[in-house]
Amino acid sequence: MQDLTVIPASNTAALPAEPMTLRHWIGGAWRDSADGATSERRSPAHGVPVSIAAKGARAEAEAAIAAARAAFDAGEWSRASGKDRATLLLRVADLIDRDQQAIARQEVLESGKPISQALAESEGAADLWRYAAALARTMHGDSHNSLGPDMLGLVLKEPIGVVSLITPWNFPFLIVSQKLPFALAAGCTAVVKPSELTPGTTVMLGRILEEAGLPGGVCNIVLGYGDPVGETLSTDPRIDMVSFTGSTGVGKRITAAASATLKKVSLELGGKNPQVIFPDADLDQAADAIAFGVYFNAGECCNSGSRIIVHEDVAEALTEKVVALSRRVPFGDPLDARTQVGAIISPEHLAKIDGYVRGAVAAGARVALGGAALDVGGLGAQFYQPTIVTAVRPEMPIATEEVFGPVLSVLTFRDFDEAIALANGATYGLSAGVWSRDVSTCLDFARRVQAGTVWTNTWMDGFAELPFGGFKESGQGRELGRYGLEEFLEVKTVQMRIGRTRGAWVA
Repeated sequence: MQDLTVIPASNTAALPAEPMTLRHWIGGAWRDSADGATSERRSPAHGVPVSIAAKGARAEAEAAIAAARAAFDAGEWSRASGKDRATLLLRVADLIDRDQQAIARQEVLESGKPISQALAESEGAADLWRYAAALARTMHGDSHNSLGPDMLGLVLKEPIGVVSLITPWNFPFLIVSQKLPFALAAGCTAVVKPSELTPGTTVMLGRILEEAGLPGGVCNIVLGYGDPVGETLSTDPRIDMVSFTGSTGVGKRITAAASATLKKVSLELGGKNPQVIFPDADLDQAADAIAFGVYFNAGECCNSGSRIIVHEDVAEALTEKVVALSRRVPFGDPLDARTQVGAIISPEHLAKIDGYVRGAVAAGARVALGGAALDVGGLGAQFYQPTIVTAVRPEMPIATEEVFGPVLSVLTFRDFDEAIALANGATYGLSAGVWSRDVSTCLDFARRVQAGTVWTNTWMDGFAELPFGGFKESGQGRELGRYGLEEFLEVKTVQMRIGRTRGAWVA
């Protein structure tokens, strides 16, 4: 295994004695599927059953939509004060903190990510609920008092209505917390569909919302697959907006499905995110950030720094540094606190990752490290080695398509214009990074690169206050920050004639 750092199975006593039972939450009640269908999720790292979920069909999706529609129209939540909404959101954040260990453990079991990362994500999720609570109390419109002595103009901001929130398997608890608290802060009601691979923590969030006192029907959770649950949530005319995070291919299908009713669609999709390293960069800091960017969450991350574009003068030196660091990154048992990279979500996805690497080698690229599945003692081979592929050409699929695994592609450039052309050469535009001691270089890059987020001399920092989203085929709309609240609001103009009336139009 090329002298890699591997953490074997060491905490099997923490595995559950029996899988968690998960049910739909519709109209404030927990219920099984009408046909009794269920689906089982096995831990990708340990192979044992960890959850058995009700498998929803069109009937459950339609019941949840009806509950959300009725709750919105009744107005208990949609017309509640910002103070009342904020109070409940803050209560939810406190309960997430209370249940942090249990939430993180279930996330590890279903997704295969390391326990240290799952704990950090739970903490970050609570912060998002608190930030959304602050937005609920500061939301406001505008007034126009300059329209003449007998006119007053108002711009009101109102909740868009019933929203469907469709979330992915790679950050199930964090990403639902990038959507749901902002929708609730705006006064919307919601139907949430988590990935069928990682439903557990979303159901745990539903239990927290129930305990916090959220009125029945304001949030509903339907478990199941994209067909038929996700399809129903994208087409039903009672849904006013769809917010989806996942692959670009599925995002395009959701947009097409939603077009029949012209409902609003917000998408956070894939990325092929470049980090451009100039010759004057601090190579040690860059190498550490590159290792973090490509191995965080086993590379199963839309923000993965999966390709570096490095100046040819320092390419060899930087690659050597990244290879050396990669050997030291602990891969293995995600229940072990030492582990930084866990299991791949499924055997099918592992095969897809490996296919990109094999295809690049066949096209003339070279593997400087890794390039195969990783057999972890006591856990099997649903892991993938830290992999670095060099001599990559811009037209290779590994350089332009989202691998979604712990695989780094290395490209080189000669001058600034070439670096920009390579960075903008992919169809994606989610995030990008630049490494240079020259602030002018960093600023020029930030202005010219086509990406929704640009990091300079760092990678993947994140703050609730700053918006997140992509250019091009990385999506549309924004999450987080005040922009994340605005996504769930409609703007209404009110023109009020006061005092004198205008002259008669008909003489």
